[in-house]
Amino acid sequence: MVEPIQMATIVVIHPGSYWLRIGRATDTLPVTIPHVIARRHKANAQPKYEDKILNREGILHKDSQTQREQALRMVDQAIWSRKTSEGLRRHTTPLQQVQAYNDLVTPQELDEDSGMKWTDTNTHVDIAVGEEALYLKQTEQYSIHWPIRHGHFNLHPGPGGSMTAVLQDMEDIWGNCLQKNLNIPIKDLKHYRAILLVPDIYNRQHVKELMNLLMIRLGFGAAIVHQESVMATFGCGVSSACVVDIGDQKTSVCCVEDGISHRNTRLCMTYGGADITRTFTWLLERAHFPYHECQPEKTMDALLLITLKETFCHLDQDFDGASLLDFHVSYPNQPTLQYQLKLGDETFQAPMGVFYPQLFGVVGEKMVYTQQRNQGDPDDIHDELYLLQTQSQQQQSTKVKPGNSGTNECAINQPTEAVTVLPINQINNSSSQSQNDLLHHHTEETPPPAISRRISTSQSLDKPLGLDQAILHSIDCCSSDETKKKMYSCIVVLGGGISLFQGVTDMLQHRIQSKMPPSFRRAVEKVEVICKAKDLDPRLNCWKGGSVLACLDTTQELWIRQREWKKYGLKVLRERSPFVW
Repeated sequence: MVEPIQMATIVVIHPGSYWLRIGRATDTLPVTIPHVIARRHKANAQPKYEDKILNREGILHKDSQTQREQALRMVDQAIWSRKTSEGLRRHTTPLQQVQAYNDLVTPQELDEDSGMKWTDTNTHVDIAVGEEALYLKQTEQYSIHWPIRHGHFNLHPGPGGSMTAVLQDMEDIWGNCLQKNLNIPIKDLKHYRAILLVPDIYNRQHVKELMNLLMIRLGFGAAIVHQESVMATFGCGVSSACVVDIGDQKTSVCCVEDGISHRNTRLCMTYGGADITRTFTWLLERAHFPYHECQPEKTMDALLLITLKETFCHLDQDFDGASLLDFHVSYPNQPTLQYQLKLGDETFQAPMGVFYPQLFGVVGEKMVYTQQRNQGDPDDIHDELYLLQTQSQQQQSTKVKPGNSGTNECAINQPTEAVTVLPINQINNSSSQSQNDLLHHHTEETPPPAISRRISTSQSLDKPLGLDQAILHSIDCCSSDETKKKMYSCIVVLGGGISLFQGVTDMLQHRIQSKMPPSFRRAVEKVEVICKAKDLDPRLNCWKGGSVLACLDTTQELWIRQREWKKYGLKVLRERSPFVW
């Protein structure tokens, strides 16, 4: 007998690089907190470690400045070449004029006390989570960790960078939020179910560990894992769309048709809102930012710069000329200072970096990824690589009999994807493919047996793609012209990277229409770009889609119970997964 759906006992979890969104499926809005944790040092001599909000290794390269200057000239040309809605050219404010004004600015004190407070560490024995972790004094003996970076586990050789440490961080953050914000005791989670949203380009090992986290460590009674792009279409109320998710540290593009994410259309670019903030900071410094004490590596100043970007940046071609802007600098237990700032096109140039990613100044990092080939898992008895290797060993151990050509092919049929085993001589001579993790480089490994392109769909995209190029590339990878027309007719923009900027809809629509193939310009009546579907905050669409999934009758067939996960592991995930595993 099918169990009745208890919506109040379903928790939707959407973990991101910067934000964690979590809430009951019956909630109107999720609880949203920074996805960060601070751990108190166990010994006074323990070195302090901190994942900085705005730091990125690729911008420290000796060629970063040159690349930025060159890209800025391209951005200026692109801004100038497009006319305003009145058919006029934009007026450029000379940089020297902006600098001269900002050099004369002095701060004004507004309040003796900003009203902000540092986190009281006396009430936190071991950990601080979310905003409490961000409002710690620099002198406090805590290490700060963000468990997810660029959409994937923040694995690194430093303290807190192991798989075990990252999972422990997420367990503590999620557990703290469940108890404190949702008032659900950990011991009662066996009566609750979880819907977990994962990136479209997912790492199987990471999904497996997240399932262990939900089912074993936290103790949820049942769980479902689903992809962000599909949940976004559910949240927006559309059946088919090209989903563009621009988050804090990654931008993903994927075409979804009738609840299925097309594998070959998935792209992930490792830039997002944080890169726009860094670029805006560089442009502010170039314009002689009057808050001279600003240090982006400090948490409080990084938060200020994020606020300035979100408040002042735009993509509106009609927003012309220089602007006088006011902003406040507030530190806990200190007076609030008011500054005035003059800016020209800097507020327009920074977000244009998503179309010209060289402006971000990232050198020496791979910035575009597609779906990678399965790395294999010995716990998965239906894993195609395991079956291929086993088949290869059997063929090698069996002597060729008379009349047997030795070139038999064996098709392994599975409910998810078909796998074609190549002849041994072809396997041995096949070109090796990289076994690198999705976003982390490891030492070279022995290449596995060659497999069909239907599984190995990874592509090499060496140069960074602008957002418009990525959308065109993703749509072009659709299998039919009819599907491509659907995608051009419904491009959904999500996340907080640029979707809230004024003018983003018109800018994206203009750039796609001007670059799409001529044949589709005639066939597609209108390129439709949706940034606020159903007037919902675009940052919440994926989470909202998860709550919609919880309501569906067909969802009953997808739940993986705790006892099933303990007994069968990945086998049951492969069978119940609503997407191709």
